[in-house]
Formats: sequence, structure tokens, C-alpha cells
Amino acid sequence: MKSFFPIKKTNKISKQMLIQPMFIDQRLKSEKKIKGLGENFSWSQSTILKAVEKDLKKGLRNFLFFIVPKEKQKLPEDFSFHYEVIRSLKTQFKKDLTLLIDTCLCSITPDGHCGISHNKKINLPETHYALGLAANTYLEAGADIIAPSDMMKDTTKYLRKIFNENNFNAAQIMSYSTKFKSGLYGPFREAANSTPKGYDRSSYQLPVNDRSKAIQSSIINAAQGANYLMVKPGMTSIDLIQEIKEETLLPTGAYQVSGEFASLQLLDSQGLGKYPDLLMESLNVFSRAKADYIITYGARDIVSSL
Repeated sequence: MKSFFPIKKTNKISKQMLIQPMFIDQRLKSEKKIKGLGENFSWSQSTILKAVEKDLKKGLRNFLFFIVPKEKQKLPEDFSFHYEVIRSLKTQFKKDLTLLIDTCLCSITPDGHCGISHNKKINLPETHYALGLAANTYLEAGADIIAPSDMMKDTTKYLRKIFNENNFNAAQIMSYSTKFKSGLYGPFREAANSTPKGYDRSSYQLPVNDRSKAIQSSIINAAQGANYLMVKPGMTSIDLIQEIKEETLLPTGAYQVSGEFASLQLLDSQGLGKYPDLLMESLNVFSRAKADYIITYGARDIVSSL
């Protein structure tokens, strides 16, 4: 099986290890700038192809897509908009891009939670069923990698079972395996229309002060069939990457989340630092910490210099 993000043998940053997040919002007629994230936009279905083409010409290849539907669903089962977007991207660009699809329910549930809630509690069987429908749809449309970010118990195990039952035995999973409850997701949640309501996400996202639980979460996802592991937020989790790799022997990356990236933009806007230098410094730290891939909103800004 081809590895899109193999374990690195050097600390050198390469363009092959960079992943650019992209937002496609069904509610939009044209692009909309995302507050705090520099030259990052939410794109409409009619503008996303040109945006990707522009990034490909810069030398980017890897994209993590967040697809935001117009309608909320209490019991998510209609992923037709997601299918249309993924199919159009793969039809247009074929193997020129690696297509990762974030797989979560937070942009589609009415309360913005990553699973299906009843009385402020997640219903795990309903959540797994909806995630399985979504992931299966994405693979049918042409996704290269499924990236479950929900942080529910046994999601990787459930998806691997569903993939095997539907002849997607070779489907690859990039698990958000060590994802913390954090205050650094603000710009993302606005773009993804996914701010949680009614209660917070502490019942399923990790506490930042528990190192043992953080490492164990990645070990469990590795055992359940993930191909790639992740720490998130990346900049506050660099101490975990090498240990996760040693315990699992799997490629492990870091997600420089929206709040972390926005801090670089803010320093630049206030004349307190230069964004290109700040971005490169942060990416070098990820690489020094042994990250095998880096998800960053600044991938398009740095790729041409690598």
C-alpha cells in the first residue's frame, strides 16, 4: 500500500509533507475571507476548482478539505453535497492532488457537536453509523484519505470494519488520534459553522494536562487500523510526537490549528514579527520534533520556497 506520508529520515522540511486545509461552504456564492487566517478563504462550489488549481501551480499537492453543507441534520444521512464536491475535484485534477477529507459531524449537526447528541450526551451507535455513511460516500466519490476528527471511542475500528465490508480494504485513515479540547480552534469553528452549543467537548476530546491519555489515544487508533496519526493542536503538542512514533511505528503529523496560525498573522499585523519568518520557524520546530507531515494554513505561502 502506498504511503502518502512516510516516516521521515531527516529533519528537513519538504513540500511533500505539507497539507493545506481548504473550506468549501454550500451557503456561499463566492469566496469569503476567514477572519484571522491571512489569505485563507471559505470557497463556494463554483470557485473551489480555480483556487485549487492556483495552489497546485505553486507546488502544493496535499489538501485537507472541510465541506460545510447549507442544511443542518439531526440525524445526518445526506452527504450528497460532499459527494459532488469531492467528485468534481477528483475528476478535474485526478492524481495531481492528494485528497484528504475531514470526517466529522460538527458542521452538519444542529448543535455543532462532533457526534449526534441527545440531552447533552453523545449517542455513539448513531454517531458511528452517520460517520460510516459519510466516509463511505467520500471514498465512493474519490477521496484518497479519510480523516476522522470526531474523537469518539472506537471510530477508527468502526470505519475499518465498514470499509472492509464495502470493498474499500485499501482505504487509508488519517486519525486525529491525539486531539485535545482547546481554546485555539476559534477561527476554524467560525469557518466550519461548528461552534458547539449546549455543552462543551470535554466528554470526548482529550484534557491537555494528561500526557498518558494523550499517548494512549494514538496507540489505540493505531491498533484499530489507522495509517497515520496526529497531534492537535500541533504547536502545544510537539512533546508527544516522537513518543507516539516510537510506540506505534506509524507516521505521525501535527496540525498547526487556526488559533496557532492566527497568532503568527497577528504578530505580523502589529509589526511585532514577520509572518514568513514566523511561519518557517514554527514549521522547523515541527520538523525538529519528528513530525512526518504538517497541516498548516500557511502551506501555500511557503511551498514555493522549498
